[in-house]
Order: sequence, then structure tokens, then C-alpha cells
Amino acid sequence: MSKVKIFQPVEQKKREAVAAPVTDAKAFHAVVDSRRSVRVYADDLIPDSVMKACMDAALKAPTSSNLQTWEIHHVVDSKKKAALVEACLSQPAAGTASELLVFVGRPDLWKRNNEWMVKALEERENVPRSALQYYKKITPLAYDQGWMGWRTPFKWAITRWRGRKKPYPREPIGKWGMRIWAHKTTALACAHFMLAMRAHGFDTCPMEGMDSARVKRLLNLPKQAVVTMVISAGKRADGGIYGERMRFDSAHFLHRH
Repeated sequence: MSKVKIFQPVEQKKREAVAAPVTDAKAFHAVVDSRRSVRVYADDLIPDSVMKACMDAALKAPTSSNLQTWEIHHVVDSKKKAALVEACLSQPAAGTASELLVFVGRPDLWKRNNEWMVKALEERENVPRSALQYYKKITPLAYDQGWMGWRTPFKWAITRWRGRKKPYPREPIGKWGMRIWAHKTTALACAHFMLAMRAHGFDTCPMEGMDSARVKRLLNLPKQAVVTMVISAGKRADGGIYGERMRFDSAHFLHRH
């Protein structure tokens, strides 16, 4: 097999900035600063157009290798919604919400989505050869763990050996590594969704307090799927925020090297 470079080196020269879409930094920070986890919602409904726009925003989040190994399950059936509330331990953030969504990672769909990427690139004009090589050679090497995970110990040994003397990608390795990989991508979509809802004047609460096995059965998800989180949405009610925002001193978390 011929060697394929994961990334092509960039020519070392002065590069000028190019025009980018104009944005409103103050408006963005107003959205971030006003986003809170709401535990009790008012009875106000969220327009379908807003739900659609916010789910679309979620699907525009960054995603590893653009493989989009995520799913958003918008639960609207009354019986399923009641069962989902129960699976979320009947907490008020779920029981009083106008809308409930389950964000699901699908590491098992990487191969299907990779084939979609290859097909899409082949149908485009002037696609760099390196882009096709990436999806035809690099992604299978990175994400294919083999039947019953037989590749896992070999991938672990190879990455450690090659990584001794030069930078080499170490993850994902094995079934658990693929689950973490999918969770990271899906969590980015969750953040986009919550900020989009706040921008439209509505609120959300990300919930990990739930029975993921029951959620998977309710949504008829395959074994390989991973429930990243359940997100409730609606209009905040009086007393729906349980206190002022509290963050530890940023000096503990921000490090300059």
C-alpha cells in the first residue's frame, strides 16, 4: 500500500486574511451570557419554524472528518414523550418542557457516511486528489476496528510504536474509542442547538440524568448507538432557574503555554 499523508504541509509564507461574513460579537455574547439551564418551563409552545431552524443549526456544528455520525430524535408523540419524561427520572426540566429531543451518537454509521462523502466528492468538479485519498484510505484506517474489534490491539500497538518518534493520531481505538469519538461530535451539535434556541428567545436544559437503556428502547435505537444527552426546550418560567450562575475562578481552567 502506498503511503498517504494525512495532512499536506502548508507552504511557509506570509498569508493575507480574506473577507469573512460579518458577525455581531455583542449579540453572540448576549446569547452565551443569557443561556441558562432551565429546570421549570412555562406553558408557551415553540413554533415549528423555530424548532426546525435550531435543529438545522445543530447539524451545522463541526464534525470529525465531516462524517456527521449523529442523530436528533425529536420526540413529539404524547405517549413516547411521557415515557421519555419517566426515563429522565421525571425531573421538572423534562416534565414541564414544551419539547424534548434526544441527541444520539452513531459511531456504527461511519462507514455509510464515509461512502456518502466519497460519492459526493466524486460528483464535484476540481476536488483535490488528496481529499478523495483521505476518505478512501485514511478514514478506513482510522475508524475501522474490524469484526468483533479484532483490529483494536494491533491499532493500539501501531499507534504507540509510530508515535514514539513523530506525531501520530492515537484515537479512536476500539469500540469505546469510537463511542467517545461519536460523543464528541454529537456534543458539539448539542451546544449549537442550545445556543440557537436562546438566540430565538427560548431556553433549554441538557440532561444526563436519565436511563439511557430505556431511552434507547423507546427510540428503537441499535446497540451501537450512544445517547449523548436529552435536551428539553421551552420558555423559562418564574423560578425555573435555580440560582445565579456560578463558575469557579477561570485561573484554574485557562492555561497559557
